[in-house]
Parts: sequence; structure tokens; C-alpha cells
Amino acid sequence: MKNKIIGFTQGTFDMFHIGHLNLIKNAKAKCDYLIIGVNTDELVIEYKNKKPIIPLEERIEIIEAISYVDKVVVTSTLDKYTHYKEYKFQKLFIGDDWKNSERWKKTELEMGKEGVVVEFLPYTKNTSSTLIRKKLEEI
Repeated sequence: MKNKIIGFTQGTFDMFHIGHLNLIKNAKAKCDYLIIGVNTDELVIEYKNKKPIIPLEERIEIIEAISYVDKVVVTSTLDKYTHYKEYKFQKLFIGDDWKNSERWKKTELEMGKEGVVVEFLPYTKNTSSTLIRKKLEEI
């Protein structure tokens, strides 16, 4: 993949919605080859304290079917440097709702040392898996 810009992002992608699609579409517009990490159930439970509703295998299949996605990988850590070592991406994408958070300030510094650009993409307001869960509980 010489001379191609490789991009990476990861997420749970539970109850796939327009915010997920917007993130993936916007990321693909900024790179030539887009790798998407889909978080394992164990990782999601560890950092969100809740289990995804959609099984991992189905979440992978959904992401694989999206034309903007070039490769899907299963991710069991939030450590972006671990992913960088394996996939050698030049751009790392995340929603701009994380901008200026301590975690992402640290990630920007760490990735910057490797020449990786962290790009904060527009967060789609008024939709999230958490909101969908709440709406379903209300029904």
C-alpha cells in the first residue's frame, strides 16, 4: 500500500445508526484505505459497563458490508498505539465529542510521535446507541 494514506478508527457499532455511518463516511473521505476496528464484547463491558445488544459477529458483518470500509479487524484494547504497531496507519479518526478530553490529548501526543495525525470528525448529534437503548426501554 505504498503511497496510500491508511486510516483507522474503532468502535462498538452496536445498534448501527446514522452517526456510525457518518463517522465511517467522513473517515473514508480523508484516507485511501480505511481500517475499522470492532470492539469485542469483553472490551465494551470493561469500559462501558454494559454488554452490546448486537453480537460481535453480526456487528462485524454489518461493518464489512459498508462500501467505505476496506478492512475490518476485531479490537480488544482501546490502546491506539497497539493498533498502530499492527496496521501502520497515518491517520486516526475519532468523533469531535472527544476533542480536548485528557484521554485524547494523550493519544494525540503519543500518535504524533509516530507521525500519525489524529482527526476529530463531526459528531452526529441527537443519535447514539445509548439514546436508542433509552428509547427502547421507554416503549
